Amino acid sequence: MRAAVMGSPIAHSLSPFLHRAAYREMGLAGWSYEVFECDEAALPAMLRGMRPVRGEGPDEAGTWAGLSLTMPLKRAVLPLLDTVSELAVEVGGANTVIFAEGAAHGANTDVYGIKRALAEAGVTAPRSATVLGGGATACSALAALRDLGLFAATLIVREPGRARETVEAARRLGVSLAVRTFDKIDAVAHADLVVSTLPAGTADAYAERLARVPTLFDVVYAPWPTHAAMAVRAAGGTVIGGFEMLLHQAVRQVELMTGRADVPVEAMRAAGHAEVLRRVTQAH
Repeated sequence: MRAAVMGSPIAHSLSPFLHRAAYREMGLAGWSYEVFECDEAALPAMLRGMRPVRGEGPDEAGTWAGLSLTMPLKRAVLPLLDTVSELAVEVGGANTVIFAEGAAHGANTDVYGIKRALAEAGVTAPRSATVLGGGATACSALAALRDLGLFAATLIVREPGRARETVEAARRLGVSLAVRTFDKIDAVAHADLVVSTLPAGTADAYAERLARVPTLFDVVYAPWPTHAAMAVRAAGGTVIGGFEMLLHQAVRQVELMTGRADVPVEAMRAAGHAEVLRRVTQAH
């Protein structure tokens, strides 16, 4: 069976190390996990070439089991799928494709990853939250907050007009959203939880202003720690990194793709940490 991660850029992805570690521990000797550079324009043709032939057996050699999707494909994939989970519809993005019975099914495991990462840090019932950034991961963060019982949040973006899809997702999720621009970022210090979904390096300029935040969840996993994470930690706050989210969303993907519940979380964690350490060592 074959699986892969797709996106653009994709060379930095840790997903192959996580999924391959799971396959080894689970004894899935015939499984492979590949990496494909793929943008929105190339996605339709890629999916057509991967669709299974209806009636093909699930253990057929070379059959595609599923895909992990990263930017910029999470939203672009939705109209190309045969079915989409209710959660992926609400969020407006699928980071997972499962191939089965001749069809392509979309799911969202980012929400699960965020909730598990928060739970590991003891964050189970924030009273207030602010989300930085307005992309697909921000929508997943709002869904995770909704599931934790928080039905109102603040969204900080550069241009409110470009946050339309995130605002629509909040409406579908039943989350009341106050949209602000980054010149109002000082107000986030009053939130119990700040979730930064900004790309690596983008939040560095706001590190000093984020230092008073009680809990920061920064979805960046490399380079780590970010300047914002270091500022919050130095001030005594709680910091959650993006690796935990990546790990747990991958665990759920392995469950969906293999149909098995015995996914080796710690083996995947160790493999991911080892690769991060290798990259840091190599960079120095």
